[in-house]
Amino acid sequence: MTHHQKRILRRNRDWNRASQIPNPRLFFLFAQRRSYKMDSNRRQSGIQQLLAAEQEAQRIVNEARNAKMARLKQAKEEADKEIAAYRAQMEAEFQKKVAQSSGDSGANVKRLELETEEKIQHLNSQAANISQDVGQMLLKHVTTVKN
Repeated sequence: MTHHQKRILRRNRDWNRASQIPNPRLFFLFAQRRSYKMDSNRRQSGIQQLLAAEQEAQRIVNEARNAKMARLKQAKEEADKEIAAYRAQMEAEFQKKVAQSSGDSGANVKRLELETEEKIQHLNSQAANISQDVGQMLLKHVTTVKN
């Protein structure tokens, strides 16, 4: 066979293959449509994955928010307990001081009465010592005539 004859046979074989496809243009469009459907399926699965990821993220955020609220509630309860304990301690110290000062107030009153009595006696003794001198001085001034 000559080279030219081989070429013609090859061309016929290629045409036969092409003729097995009814319309090459339709085949191309069909292939595109099929790939579009595959892309659409991929898009749908991608959208489903995104929705699932969004739901998972929302669940994680909600869990974190709930955990934070639980920690805040626990911290508030602990702080309330500490405040109550501190308040009770301060109240006990106050009552103790009130009891001491009220017990001391009777002793303080007695002590002040004794000090006052001592001062009165001291002033009376000083007045007794000076009264004679004061009387003589007054008499001297009243009886002396000035020119």
